[in-house]
Amino acid sequence: MTGRPDLRLGISDVAPVVSCGSFSARAVVGEHLPITATVFREGHDAVAADVVWRSPGQDGTPQLRRMARYGQEPDRWLTTVVPDREGLWTFTVEAWSDPLATWHHAVEVKIAAGQGAGELANDLEEGARLLDRVAADGPEEHRDAVAAAAAALRDESLELTTRVAPAFAPALQQVLHDHPVRELVTASPTYEVWVDRPRALYGSWYEFFPRSEGSVVGGQATHGTFATAVDRLPAIADMGFDVVYLPPIHPIGRVNRKGRNNTLTPEPDDVGSPWAIGAEEGGHDAVHPQLGTLDDFKGFVWRAGELGMEVALDLALQAAPDHPWVREHPEWFTTKADGSIAYAENPPKKYQDIYPINFDNDPDGIYAEVLRVVRHWISCGVRIFRVDNPHTKPLNFWHWLIWEVKKTDPDVLFLAEAFTRPAMMHQLARIGFTQSYTYFTWRTERWELEEYGRELAANSHYMRPNFFVNTPDILHESLQFGGPPMFKIRAVLAAMMSPTWGVYSGFELFEHVAVRPGSEEYLDSEKYQLRPRDWAGAEAAGRSLSGYLRRLNEVRRQHPALQQLRTLHFHPVDNPNLLCFSKTDPGSSDAVVVVVNLSSRHTQIGTTALDLPALGLDWHERFSVTDELTGAHYDWGQFNYVELDPYREPAHVFSIAFPRPVQFPPAVG
Repeated sequence: MTGRPDLRLGISDVAPVVSCGSFSARAVVGEHLPITATVFREGHDAVAADVVWRSPGQDGTPQLRRMARYGQEPDRWLTTVVPDREGLWTFTVEAWSDPLATWHHAVEVKIAAGQGAGELANDLEEGARLLDRVAADGPEEHRDAVAAAAAALRDESLELTTRVAPAFAPALQQVLHDHPVRELVTASPTYEVWVDRPRALYGSWYEFFPRSEGSVVGGQATHGTFATAVDRLPAIADMGFDVVYLPPIHPIGRVNRKGRNNTLTPEPDDVGSPWAIGAEEGGHDAVHPQLGTLDDFKGFVWRAGELGMEVALDLALQAAPDHPWVREHPEWFTTKADGSIAYAENPPKKYQDIYPINFDNDPDGIYAEVLRVVRHWISCGVRIFRVDNPHTKPLNFWHWLIWEVKKTDPDVLFLAEAFTRPAMMHQLARIGFTQSYTYFTWRTERWELEEYGRELAANSHYMRPNFFVNTPDILHESLQFGGPPMFKIRAVLAAMMSPTWGVYSGFELFEHVAVRPGSEEYLDSEKYQLRPRDWAGAEAAGRSLSGYLRRLNEVRRQHPALQQLRTLHFHPVDNPNLLCFSKTDPGSSDAVVVVVNLSSRHTQIGTTALDLPALGLDWHERFSVTDELTGAHYDWGQFNYVELDPYREPAHVFSIAFPRPVQFPPAVG
């Protein structure tokens, strides 16, 4: 026998639920989380539903939240919960028979059909008995009113309409709604929601290499340190970034070290790739001596915090051939037939300077060592890890590691750098990764952006995107050939569409030259060499996008709507080179409408056809909008003329001044 025979009433399609409840859904503190279910029963009697929402801990206080019907389906129900602290919350949907609603409907219909008090004698008594139950069990302040309504139903000296009037009065109906008679209560399974701190959903990331922040002496770059890199932090904070992400900061292997532009024949002074981790100076728990000491790193983290930012550290589980692990634990790697250790390959690419770890050899030892390393950096003030290539490691390892860390440090976040197949990316999110890199970099056409945006919003209950416009590995052709306007376009798209976005340093200087035609690798890639930049000179010469990035991040902080994912909604435009979307925040009644010119070469003209009900408005209403990038004001409605010149300003970011209080429709995917 299958199914649950104890389900007296029908409950199905509960959301948010991940993999039939195998994994926790996700939310952040303060987020408005919709919970939905299909609830139904046999016959014509009324049914209702509640959500039992329980806070973390064994003694978590349950909250009973009444659900309401929504949407076009008559049996679909909704309520919204707002978690107020981190940890593992749970919820259960309870369906129940609503005899008060059944009685109310039956009496209304019979009176409308002309039936008199004699024909309704049983109905009136049944209603009085139901009210007696509410008076006995409900709050004391309403007992007299409920009892009086029951007495009126029994008073045969009154006209029929007078007898039922107290029970039908709106004030009493509200009391009965808040304190119903629940019969045949049927509970769904209990589902989990892991609630993170807000940074798990919203933030602006900036990636840079501290080693490139040294001085230039006689035209020669010198190796930067944490002490010199600290000087870069105020400018990053001034651009409005919340997270400073550092590539690996550990000793770099000397065996098979790569030279400039990934050459196999390095010069003696070549610094190598930071992802070739480990040398005689130490491994994953050590700091590269040329960057400074562990105390210098802690000072860097402290200074970032003082400026309102936090540091994300790269967690790359691989080893250079001279990593201490190779000498002390050769069983952690794969040995080839000739006895040598296999280096990393992604044919036709070869990574001779990196040994991948074989997690099937001594998993207990590897698991324990990685957990030790992660906790070491947590003790140094790191609360965010950007995980390199997690899709090349076992899923069960990540599931164990992430939740083992969260047992003691629930505020630690993990970003999956997994540019891989969709199934793997989604499963990494399901098992515990806080955020994920995405395919945003390769989505450039309107239909691609709309399709991908809808997919991410629909899966926002477990997968949170981080839209990086570029990375040390990815210089998309749109940036190579689109000119400065394209840098603005991609920045607006990333910063406005996704609550979390990021840039790799050099983006603000319009760096766009690839190592060769058809490649997405940078020429003179910072992965293999020092790359000092003249930030002040570029700013003075007007060749910097830093002010534009600052304004985008300011707008994001000022508008809670832009800190949301599930409310992303696309609107039609009659020009395929124009993209229009909106975001709303139910907690603040904030709404933003964005229109972007996707062409970096030509002015685009079009007319929007806004879905006004998605913004809480009626189709005919007018409202005022302010462009947060230019300060211009417009009077808008459903249809609006738009003209965007990419060389002047390729986008509108409109905040809405509503003509009246609004309530946004629920964002339920």
